[in-house]
Order: sequence, then structure tokens, then C-alpha cells
Amino acid sequence: MRLETLLPGAAQGETLKLSAPISFWGGVDPKTGMIIDARHPERGQSIAGKILLLPGTIGSSSASAVLLELVHAGRAPAAIVMPEPDAILLLGLVVAREMGWSTPPAYKASVSQQNALSARVHIADDGTIN
Repeated sequence: MRLETLLPGAAQGETLKLSAPISFWGGVDPKTGMIIDARHPERGQSIAGKILLLPGTIGSSSASAVLLELVHAGRAPAAIVMPEPDAILLLGLVVAREMGWSTPPAYKASVSQQNALSARVHIADDGTIN
């Protein structure tokens, strides 16, 4: 399987598949990477260092700032996989890269493609799953 690259880079690690869309603003603690939204099914889990499989996002213009803070704190996901590009969320990664910080890559994959991924994956620079 090959994922469409949104922001290039390789990643490997444990996947965390969210069962519901999430708002990074108010839904993820930018200092710890913990999901803190009281209504989210994966509340209490950490996105830090995980291949984050998103079924979607709940928009907020602050999502990019939260992701930027996660990168700065070293608590960002290892990679982000989403069904459709979220320009606001991805902006946080673009800004972090412009600042010279190491950032996770981002990929586009449908929810059915995400469901086909194993619990631990390696994603090559070109989006190929090994």
C-alpha cells in the first residue's frame, strides 16, 4: 500500500487509530500529547510518538498552534494520516519546518486504507507502507 504524501518524510511506530474526529484545540494537551476532550472515545491516550490515524478533524484555527506546540514540546505524533488534507492542521507542521524543527510527515489515506494498517507500521519517504 502507498499513502499520498502531504508533507514528506519517513516514520515508523505504533499506530493510534482514533474512532472519532478530534479537535486539537481543547482536545489535545499541547504539553503532554494526551487526548483531553472529555467526550472523545480515546480520552486519556497519548498521540505522542504514534502514527496518528485520523478519521477526520473538527476545525479550529487554533489547531495549527496546538500542533506547533506539540512539535516544540517533543510530544507530536510520529506521523499524521488523514482522509483529507486539513490545511489549518498542516500549517502547524509547515511553520515548525520553517523554524527548523524536526516535524512529523503527513499523509492522506481513506478510512478504509487506515483500517488496513497494522498496529505497527513503517512508512517510507515515498509513502510506501513496509
